[in-house]
Amino acid sequence: MIIINFKNYKHGKEALELAKKIEKNLGKVVIAVSSVNLAEISDKTGLAVYAQHVVPVESDRHTGFVTVESIKKVGAKGTIINHSEHQVPLHYISETINVCKKEGLGTIVCASSLKETKKILKLKEKPLAIAFESSELIGTGKSITQYKTKELVDFINILKGTKVLAVCGAGISSVDDIKAAYNLGCEGVFISSAIANNKNVDELLKDIKGEIRK
Repeated sequence: MIIINFKNYKHGKEALELAKKIEKNLGKVVIAVSSVNLAEISDKTGLAVYAQHVVPVESDRHTGFVTVESIKKVGAKGTIINHSEHQVPLHYISETINVCKKEGLGTIVCASSLKETKKILKLKEKPLAIAFESSELIGTGKSITQYKTKELVDFINILKGTKVLAVCGAGISSVDDIKAAYNLGCEGVFISSAIANNKNVDELLKDIKGEIRK
């Protein structure tokens, strides 16, 4: 499982162009895009397009909020929850997972610690995946696979025997980082700036393509 978070690096035409490059090289991976790009990218690619954040409320009066129902109607397949740059309390995570499940949408919940991971696993409704991220490594190019190896292995072991996919993020910026994550036992990787803010993204995508097709 490869998840690419566009954050707010790309919008409009640039976001669509990047999405098409990703689809061409990597096939149907997950991309998390700004809410303003959800509809167009969902319509013009075959990617699994996720929102970066939603609110677990009904689509009625809530001015300015991106709701679960609204992202489904424009073609999104799911949402990220609790990213380190947009953290929410546990009850919010639970409510969002519940509403998304009712709408048939996937959820990928971010966790910044083993303690938080365990709390998420105790929820009645489970997410599709938990992405373990070390906030101090995000955007640094220092991979969690190298700088937080023990914690990452502990995280993977916590998820063993569950149906929740173990994903890692933070500093994932090369094919070697992706290989290391899978070798440690991860079932997916969470990538952002290495792709979304990369002037030579074509080269990296081709390298990743070569690796995943081995």
